[in-house]
Amino acid sequence: MQKTDTQKANTQKVVLPEGYKPSENEEYMNPMQIEYFKQKLLAWRDDLLDDSRETLDHLKTENWNEPDLNDRASVETETTIELKTRSRYCKLISKIESTIERIEKGNYGYCEETGEEIGVKRLEARPVATLCIEAQMRHENYEKTHIDEDNVDVHTAI
Repeated sequence: MQKTDTQKANTQKVVLPEGYKPSENEEYMNPMQIEYFKQKLLAWRDDLLDDSRETLDHLKTENWNEPDLNDRASVETETTIELKTRSRYCKLISKIESTIERIEKGNYGYCEETGEEIGVKRLEARPVATLCIEAQMRHENYEKTHIDEDNVDVHTAI
């Protein structure tokens, strides 16, 4: 997809007015909207990275030699849950990085399948969205159908 004139103009530094929120009434993916979503993504990524650093610091100071077996089990359970959460964060950070790349390339805000606008409301709710609602629904229905087919019990299906 080629960059639009609006997206090409995005290479200039845009200063957002205080309290700015994108609107459906504006030109879609104008420089202010692009900057708004970029700042939102960068802040989200930074928050996730800060949480991950806190986890690492916590793990470094954790007492792994609890004498009581119940205490040790609790520490191990909490650590497992925390590490699973951080693993999800790593995947999300990767999605955020990919989304920032899409902004830099001028593809942000447009469906990867159809090229249609994803929409400001959808991006506000899920800034890393790559599909418009219709394409996302088709994708989910396809997955559901194929997962359901893969999970059919041969004995009960007969």
